[in-house]
Amino acid sequence: MKKTLLLAGVASLFSYNANAMMEMPKMPADFRPYVGIDYVYSKADFKDEASRLQDAGYLEDKFNSGVINAGIKMGDYYSLEAFYQQSTSEKGDYFLYDGMAHKAETKFDAYGIDLYGYMPVGCDGLSLLGTVGLANYELEVKEMGQKETWSRVGYRAGIGAQYDFNDNWSARIVGRYSYINTKAVDNLMEATAGIRYTF
Repeated sequence: MKKTLLLAGVASLFSYNANAMMEMPKMPADFRPYVGIDYVYSKADFKDEASRLQDAGYLEDKFNSGVINAGIKMGDYYSLEAFYQQSTSEKGDYFLYDGMAHKAETKFDAYGIDLYGYMPVGCDGLSLLGTVGLANYELEVKEMGQKETWSRVGYRAGIGAQYDFNDNWSARIVGRYSYINTKAVDNLMEATAGIRYTF
């Protein structure tokens, strides 16, 4: 009798859990996840000693980057997006030190989160957009076998446009200003172009 009651109780528990799983709330229909990839052209505004080295041509201030991102579209007017950005390593001109020629190599990476707002315009599928966000930037300079790194959380803001080809595919361009204020870099001016796939 006790075994029968125990088995009945276990069966009831499994039945309840199965029903609860089937009744779990779903994500609202107007919340749609997406992924994307971008190309970014960045120009750094160096300061102090780094600015003097850049003016002399020893530090490169222009970078090409790749970005991967994932976000969620919240209705027709907003989205929240996380990203990771990695630049190529850029080399400045040769400089002489101890009778030998050297080159400084500079690169940076960043990761963070952006909020986007969309304003549909006359053309079907076209939206103007604005964005604000926060990101952690890390700039690395290698020279003469030594490496120096500066890291800081910066503020980002930008404007751009997005065109939706259909319900899934879209293309986006953004011009962005990022205030970093590290020991070496004051800000970044960036131009971004990329594609998105919305699920």
